[in-house]
Amino acid sequence: MSFNDFWYEIVSYSETISFWELSGLIFGVLCVVFLIKESILTWPFGIAYVITAFVVFWEAKLYGDFLLHIFFLAMNVYGWYYWVHGTKKSESNLTITKMSKNGSLSSLGLSIFGVLVFAQVLINIPNWFEEMEPAALPYWDSTTSILSVTAMWLTARKKIDNWYYWLFVNILATGIYFYKELYFFSLLYFLYIGMALMGYVAWKKTMLHSKETI
Repeated sequence: MSFNDFWYEIVSYSETISFWELSGLIFGVLCVVFLIKESILTWPFGIAYVITAFVVFWEAKLYGDFLLHIFFLAMNVYGWYYWVHGTKKSESNLTITKMSKNGSLSSLGLSIFGVLVFAQVLINIPNWFEEMEPAALPYWDSTTSILSVTAMWLTARKKIDNWYYWLFVNILATGIYFYKELYFFSLLYFLYIGMALMGYVAWKKTMLHSKETI
């Protein structure tokens, strides 16, 4: 496909984009913007994004992403609570921390195991529910889903390591959604690549500043 053909496809698609996909794009960007700024507003916007994503992923038969966002809904509520109530009495805001080496290896190992197991779940969904069509791209869908679970948990706990996982997920998701012709979600995750890098840099500066002021 030439660049002109690609651009024509994007313009044509933008004229027929659904309300849910456009809303997901807007809420998704705002959610990450506020996350980079360490603002509590990241959580209500995250909840709004999840609600719109439910509709988009169900229609695209990306069942892994659909199930993932049920978890995201719960984690947005948990993250909102933890950022407010998880601070020490001596601190006004929850401190950014880094995982230990053992913790990092454990998270990675559990994530890889989760990817393999969840892929089999997605593959077998039509065997369990005859009215459902086969899952699209089960292994890729499983990878982004499980790594997002890990990233979301680390985000809720305010671990800087979350940005490593989000960066990898965003790169994969950009390609997956483009392949599935969800162009605006592909654009959203393409923007997320840059925002993940920005988030890591911003959080790193905050960590270093916190150490200097101790």
